[in-house]
Amino acid sequence: MDIRVKICGLTRPEDVAAVAAAGAQYAGFVFFPKSPRNVSVPTARALALAAPVGLAKVALVVDAEETLLDQIVEDVPLDMLQLHGHESPEHVAHLRARYGLPVMKAIGVAGADDMAQIALYEEVADQLLIDAKPPKGADLPGGNGLSFDWRLLSGRKYWRKPWMLAGGLTAANVAAAVRMTGARQVDVSSGVESAAGVKDAGKIADFVRAARD
Repeated sequence: MDIRVKICGLTRPEDVAAVAAAGAQYAGFVFFPKSPRNVSVPTARALALAAPVGLAKVALVVDAEETLLDQIVEDVPLDMLQLHGHESPEHVAHLRARYGLPVMKAIGVAGADDMAQIALYEEVADQLLIDAKPPKGADLPGGNGLSFDWRLLSGRKYWRKPWMLAGGLTAANVAAAVRMTGARQVDVSSGVESAAGVKDAGKIADFVRAARD
């Protein structure tokens, strides 16, 4: 099955190499100081330059100031911005126009009430990331290893933009998640780590293989 895979939170050159070798389509770099996967702009630049042609490079930011975004976009060769904070639809549209890059907006889901946001962001984002909503008081908006009730997405036919499924995915459950939700793209971070912020090449390969099973 043609499932596209994003591996997020890469911090080392060997992580980028493992993602490329496994056949994933997206490599994600996190710019959020509270995350164990946070990278500096110079580090992200080096990692992005090491990525082979065809591997899409994604910068994940959380309610970032435009001064930081300016620096990221200027210094790091990117293919997409991923907004993982509380950015309004208007702000998403503004950033998309300002930087001229495709924008993916993350939407946190815990229950049916959260699904209404999808229609709002479909109007302004190029892609959507449907993720598990973090628990109250959590330091991280994603990468918490939590999933949500995938039945909320089962049989949905209103998708007008490409979207990714995220939240608590591992090699053990990603095939079931794809079957239940109909997702054609999946995103993983903590599910392919040996420790917080440390990617495991074997787990990356297993995840990509399982996603396409």
